[in-house]
Order: sequence, then structure tokens, then C-alpha cells
Amino acid sequence: MDPVILARFQFAATTIFHFFFVPLSIGLVLMVAVMETFYVVKKDELYKKMAKFWGHLFLINFAVGVVTGIIQEFQFGMNWSDYSRFVGDVFGAPLAIEALLAFFMESTFIGIWIFGWERLSKKLHLACIWLVSLGTALSAVWILTANSFMQVPVGFSIKNGRAEMNDFLALITNGQLLVEFPHVITGAICTGAFFVAGISAYHLLRKKHLAFYRKSMKMAMIFGLIGSIGVALSGHSQAQYLVKTQPMKMAAAEGIWEDTADPAPWSGVALIDSENHKNTFELNIPYALSFLSYSKFEGSLKGMETLQKEYQAKYDSIVGEGTNYIPPVKTTYWSFRLMIGFGVLMILLPIIGLLQLRKGRLDKSTLLLKFFLAGIAFPFLANTFGWMMTEVGRQPWTVFGLMTTADAVSPNVPAGMILFSTIMYLAVFTILFGVMVYLIVREVKKGPEQLSGHGTHLTTDPFKVGA
Repeated sequence: MDPVILARFQFAATTIFHFFFVPLSIGLVLMVAVMETFYVVKKDELYKKMAKFWGHLFLINFAVGVVTGIIQEFQFGMNWSDYSRFVGDVFGAPLAIEALLAFFMESTFIGIWIFGWERLSKKLHLACIWLVSLGTALSAVWILTANSFMQVPVGFSIKNGRAEMNDFLALITNGQLLVEFPHVITGAICTGAFFVAGISAYHLLRKKHLAFYRKSMKMAMIFGLIGSIGVALSGHSQAQYLVKTQPMKMAAAEGIWEDTADPAPWSGVALIDSENHKNTFELNIPYALSFLSYSKFEGSLKGMETLQKEYQAKYDSIVGEGTNYIPPVKTTYWSFRLMIGFGVLMILLPIIGLLQLRKGRLDKSTLLLKFFLAGIAFPFLANTFGWMMTEVGRQPWTVFGLMTTADAVSPNVPAGMILFSTIMYLAVFTILFGVMVYLIVREVKKGPEQLSGHGTHLTTDPFKVGA
């Protein structure tokens, strides 16, 4: 019943649930835009059918995502008012731009795209879905601009006890944003791709609409492979940036208590004793951590014990003496490895799938298709564990070096009230999740023949597609 713990749990629950929908929207609408582009260029009606079917699922996801985003806004005001007062002048600007520019852009052109199938020219209609895709990417830019400030504060000055923005250019060229945005976007591409691949695999197992789902599956595997490799490369860049800007987070993610040797080994598996600040077991790969951190086989990293002393000397005057700057190590360490593990699976699955497709065996590879069906969850899990590593590994800070989580919560809000609102949010999330699953499963079972030639309305004639 600690208000800080309850507020953190509520923030984690609302953010994780909302982030289920965001990357799926970004990745899925990009694939729909490419499908419709192939239709316009190749004049192949099958691609039009694909754009309509997968676009229909995108619309369901987008609608539920909007509702979860509104809920997330509420919990900010309820539990984090001191945080809002402190960084409102900085944090508010990118969020306002996201709402007034990117979200309005998405919403407007989604409506035109839905109702414009037979009313607009093919190229103009195609431009609408590309503008929707661009709008989702721009939304990510502005949200990540705000988040990057929390990780690496730039472009501000402290006046009257508050952070005030004095350099907007510094805010949008934040080094954290430049490494974080590619990682999020490629992760979103993976999310959309594995969603399409998993549903396609489900229908290929049932031997339904084979031509439609073979083509969808092939496109999804290509997107999934490109996205997964992009995630790995951008994640590597982000980790190297963390070594410089948030060394405590990286030390926790690697389970490093004492300064490493030079060159530093990489910890594949470790049993961590957080109370005694040591690891009771380690399985290390020599030289690997130095190479991953500095792109060369030399260089050491500081341990959490050394960094704790440095942080005390630097930040105790801001937050008070005796502050523990070491984050929850086990959570940070294992969430980092789970993220990497699912990322590796997301690279291997498309490679194997494309090889089987090239050999003409994909339809017969029952076990592989079942893996792809289960693989729908892989990007969602990787995204979630990556977010946990990012946010938990930054503790005790809300805004790194400026404001702790304990100082950011709303004052004088009883723990019982936070608990009650958390239960209400979880109840709403459960209902929304149930509705989402019901609608998606219903549309998936109906298959692509359900959609008429006019937008995404249902038709009683299953053969009247594109008529």
C-alpha cells in the first residue's frame, strides 16, 4: 500500500497495455500501404483484397488503441501531478504537437481511406493510406521526443524550481531520440509482420484461401526479417549510447557490480544476489561486452558499486543523502535478456520460413506454421521486456539526474484511492482486451471474402470483392 509503488504499478499497467496497440498500428498500416501500392502498380486484384482485409484489422486495433491512450492520459493527471508541474513546459510541447498534428492527420486520412475506395482515384486513395502511415510514424517521433527527455534531459533550464524548455532544436535532435526512434519503428514493423504471418499461418494450416494467405505470408516474412535485423542493429546502437549516458542502467542490465576487466566479458547467464551485491554464478563470453560496448575488443565498464559512489557525490545534493541509485537489478538484467531472446527468434523464424517457401514446402511445414502462429506474441513480448528494461533500469529517476520517482508522484493522494483507480483501469482493460480479441478472431475466421468493394463494409455475397 505504498503510494509510490502503487502509482508505478498503475503507470506500468496502463503503458504496457497501451503499447500493445501502438506498434501494431504502425507496422500493420505500413504493410497495408505497401499492399495497396502493389495493387495500383501491378493492377492485381488480390493485392486490393489484401489491403482491405488487413486494413480492416488495422482499424479495429487503431480504435481500441485510441481508447487506451485516453486512459493513459488520465493516469498521468491522477498520480503524477508533481512530475507534470516540473516538466510540463518541456513535456507538454511534443505531446501537444503529436495530438494536434500527427493524430489529427491519422484520423482524417483514415476516414477518407475507409470511405474513398470507389469514390477517389486509385492514386489519391493510395496517398491517403500512406499519409496515415506517415502520421503514425510522426506520432511515435513526438512521443519518443518526450520520453527521450526523461532519459537524457536536454534543451532546458531550471527556473523557479521547474524545467523550462529553452532550445526546441536540442529537444528534437536529442541523441537518445536518434537511437530510440529507429529501434521503436523497426520493432513496430516486426509487430505488424508477425501479426500478418501468424494469421496467415493459421489459415494455411486450415487450407483456406491459400493464394491470398501465401502472398500475405511471403510479404510478412520479408517485412519480419527486415524489421528484426533493423531491431538488432538499432538496439546495438542504443546500447552503446546507454554506456555513455546511463552507465548505471547498462551495468544493471549486465549484472556488473564491480568494475570489469579490460577487455570485458559478456554475461550470458547470471544468478544475481541483490542483497549482497554479487553474482553467485556467471556464464561469460570473453571479450564480448567490450566489443558490444565499444566495437573493439578492449575497454572496461564501471560496476554498480563504483557508479553508486559517483552518483552520490553528484546527485545527493539534489535528491538527498543516502539515496540508492542502483535500480532493481534482477528485473533489468532478465528483461534485457528476454528481449534479446525473442529478438533472436524473430530473426530465425522468417529466415526458416523463406527458405521453406523457396523450396515449396511452406504449406506442408505444419510445425513451422504453428510456430508462426505462436510467433504473433513474440514482438509484443520483446516490446514489453524492452520497455521494462528501459524504465525500470532508470530507477530511482523519473527524469534522469533531475527528479526521482518518489518526488514525481501526486502528493496527498491516499494509497487506497490509487489502488481503487488501478482496479478500475484493469477492469476496463480486461473488457477492451476481450472486445479486441473477439472482433479480431471473428474477422479472421470470416476471412478475406467478407469485404465488399465499398470500403470495409460487410456483404452477403462472398464473391463480390472489388466489384
